[in-house]
Amino acid sequence: VAARMIVAIENPSDILIASQRPYGSRAVLKFSQYTGASPAAGRWTPGTLTNQITTKYMEPSLLIVTDPRTDHQSIKEAAYASIPVIALCDTDSPLENVDVAIPANNQ
Repeated sequence: VAARMIVAIENPSDILIASQRPYGSRAVLKFSQYTGASPAAGRWTPGTLTNQITTKYMEPSLLIVTDPRTDHQSIKEAAYASIPVIALCDTDSPLENVDVAIPANNQ
């Protein structure tokens, strides 16, 4: 299901992949390098998806996060903006506002 969501987006730069975890940042940058997706590695700037006045404002068609627990701010903003979310989830990850959960050991 997640692969179909990603393939359905025509322009790869409309995909935003985010990770606040230090171990996920390298994976985010590699994924974006090879696919053309927009990376958001490191600290998430509040208002990136909701505040049109900020310089980092984006309107992606899809958000991919590496850990719903640490990336909760980006997931909350995506929910406000009606952006679908794909998340790499561990067994104890919160799934509020996550549309597709990919089971993974993300610790």
